[in-house]
Amino acid sequence: MSAAKLVQYVVVNGEIAKTWPKGALIAQCCHAVAAVSHMYASDADTVEYFKDLDNMHKVVLEAPDTGKLVGLGEVLQQNDVKHKVWVEQPENLPTCIALKPYPKEEVQRYMKKFKLLS
Repeated sequence: MSAAKLVQYVVVNGEIAKTWPKGALIAQCCHAVAAVSHMYASDADTVEYFKDLDNMHKVVLEAPDTGKLVGLGEVLQQNDVKHKVWVEQPENLPTCIALKPYPKEEVQRYMKKFKLLS
């Protein structure tokens, strides 16, 4: 499989996207991506994705609120889609979800209800 056909989705909690400083929001996404990349480091798609570092493809989306983000995490869990829900402590606030790299066609259906983060 070519790395160009793989995508890594990140879905951000829209409530914090509107209120937190941009740097803090970006840090949350970085935490989630680093964690899921480590968790699935030996996964075949993850290995392939990191073979071409200059051409990684990520899509950053926004869930409207915490409930929708948590709901997405539940749907991903039920469908065995490998991901990491990043929960900021000590607030215990789900801030974002990062999926491991996947062929787009395998996971895009879970992402269709979310808009691009702006």
